[in-house]
Amino acid sequence: MEKAVVTLVGIDTVGIIAKVCTYFAENDINILDIAQTTVKDVINMVMIVDIGTSGKSFDTIRADMEGLSKKVRCIVTAVRYDELSSISVE
Repeated sequence: MEKAVVTLVGIDTVGIIAKVCTYFAENDINILDIAQTTVKDVINMVMIVDIGTSGKSFDTIRADMEGLSKKVRCIVTAVRYDELSSISVE
């Protein structure tokens, strides 16, 4: 299993989650866990996904998330799950 963490932040509008989930379904990416909060009209969503079954590389998926950002008018990012433990804040 190859995990990635996908985050989405932006102004909540109809169809954002559907568009993200449609991308995952079309690319054989399974959502393992998901959390979402909305404060006023700002949506914040974090998803842990299994990209190991997708035919796409992580770099392609990350680039696709950048493209999806424009489509849903939110900031959508992807990081490898394993990379989270090596992030340092200085």
